[in-house]
Amino acid sequence: MTGRRNPTRTPARRRPGRGRRPAHRRRSGSAADVAGLLIAAGLASAFVPQARQWLQLHGPDIVTVTVATSAAGAVMWLLLKAGRRGASAWTARRQRPEGWDIRFLDGLHHSQFEEAVRDLLRRDGAHDAVRVGGAGDNGADVKGTDPAGRRWVIQCKHRRDGAAGAAVGTPDLHVLNGTGRPVHGGDVIVLVTNGRFTGPALKFARSQRLHLVDRGLLDQWASGSPLWDLLSHLPAPRQGRLASQRARRTQR
Repeated sequence: MTGRRNPTRTPARRRPGRGRRPAHRRRSGSAADVAGLLIAAGLASAFVPQARQWLQLHGPDIVTVTVATSAAGAVMWLLLKAGRRGASAWTARRQRPEGWDIRFLDGLHHSQFEEAVRDLLRRDGAHDAVRVGGAGDNGADVKGTDPAGRRWVIQCKHRRDGAAGAAVGTPDLHVLNGTGRPVHGGDVIVLVTNGRFTGPALKFARSQRLHLVDRGLLDQWASGSPLWDLLSHLPAPRQGRLASQRARRTQR
């Protein structure tokens, strides 16, 4: 019988790049690694004692600065949180001016105080009331028209310490008196404060037909009474004055 012949196998070819690295390359790589470790160890032995000595000298200062920075950051975070809480509380309460009192108004920023006066006017029927306070306001912070047609021009003076703060004097009234009627066209000129007025300011206001709202009167206004019901010697309603002027023209 003829035996089976084994097929001739072609030797497998090694793929390029898959062979083992030469021995001299392996030896050179190991030498480089050892050299790198020796250099690193030398640098560490040279610098670690110096770093340790520097930390011993300046460590307390670093700790002090770190603690102070952390404390300052914590204080700033608490202040921002309190400011946001205060702003949200103001936003919530300004939706219902009938629930205000003088203590609430004391805690406002001066710009919020002007907004509160505007909102009180709107609550009482002056739906066109606007806040105009700021640079170049010519003495007026809030303006609006009451249901009787009278034009109100109001200057606001907020005192952070309330009645214990500085009293409002005549210089502020001089500015308001000079612009309230000729510049802003007001019928009722008012200065509102959560504090108090000086004696000369009260006397000057009476002589110039200016109306003053101090802490006590402001509390009554904020509690629900319309301002035009609290003030005396107000000018006649604008509609009545227009009617009387027309009647005089007809008689002529």
